[in-house]
Amino acid sequence: MRTETLALLFGVGTAAGWVDAIAGGGGLLTLPVLLATGLPPTQALATNKLQGSFGAASASLVFLRRGHVALSLVLPGVLVAALAAALGAHCVQFVDTRWLRALIPLVLIAVAAWFLLRPSFGAVTGRIRLGAPAFLLLAVPAIAFYDGMVGPGTGTFLALAGISLRGLSLTPATAQAKWLNLGSNLGSLAVFLLAGQVVWAPGLAMACGQMAGARVGAGMVIHRGGALVRPVVIVVSLALSARLLWPTLQTLAGLNRG
Repeated sequence: MRTETLALLFGVGTAAGWVDAIAGGGGLLTLPVLLATGLPPTQALATNKLQGSFGAASASLVFLRRGHVALSLVLPGVLVAALAAALGAHCVQFVDTRWLRALIPLVLIAVAAWFLLRPSFGAVTGRIRLGAPAFLLLAVPAIAFYDGMVGPGTGTFLALAGISLRGLSLTPATAQAKWLNLGSNLGSLAVFLLAGQVVWAPGLAMACGQMAGARVGAGMVIHRGGALVRPVVIVVSLALSARLLWPTLQTLAGLNRG
C-alpha cells in the first residue's frame, strides 16, 4: 500500500479516534475509507475492528488514569462484552441483518432528539433503574452482541445505557462505555483474526492515528464534560443516520426517476 494512502488512513484514524472517545461513531469515518482503498467488505470490517480496538484502549487508559472508572468494576463488563461480541461476529455470517440495519437510523435519530430536547439528561447523577449485576448480564451483552453483528453507534448506545439505567452522569458514562466498547471490539476482532480477515498495513496505520485522537478526545471529555459530549452525540447520531439511510434514499430517487 502506498505511503500517501497510509498517511491518509492515519489522518482519518486520528479524527475517528477523537470522535469515538467523545461520542462513539468513529466508524462513520473509517469504514468508508477502508472500503475506498479497495478492501472487500469483510476485510474492511475486520480491519476496522483492529484499528478501533487501539483507539478504545487508548481512551480507556486515559479515563482510568484520571480516576473516572474503577478497574475492578469494569473488567467483568469487558469480559462479558468480549464474549457477546464474539458470538455476534460469528452469528453475522449466518443471519440476515438487513432488518436491523433499517432500524438503526431510526434509533439514532431518537437518541439525538432525546439529547436535544432534554439538555439536562446526564448532567448530574440520576436514579439507578437497573442494578449492576442485571446491567452486566442484560444490557451489556445485548449491546455488545449488536456490535459484533452490525456495530454503528455502539459507543453511543453504551453511554446512553449507563446514563438511563445506571444513573451515571455523562463523563463517567462515557468512560464506562469506552471500556465496554474495548471489550466488544476485542471479542469481534478475535473472530476476524481466526478467520484471517484482518489486513495489517492499513489497520495499523489507522490504529496509530486512533491512539492519538482518542487520547485527545478522552482528555477533552474529562475537562469539558457534557458541554462537549452532548452536542457531539447529537451530531454523530444524525450523521450516522444519514449515512445509513443514504443507500435507501438513492434507491428511492432512482425509482422516482424511472
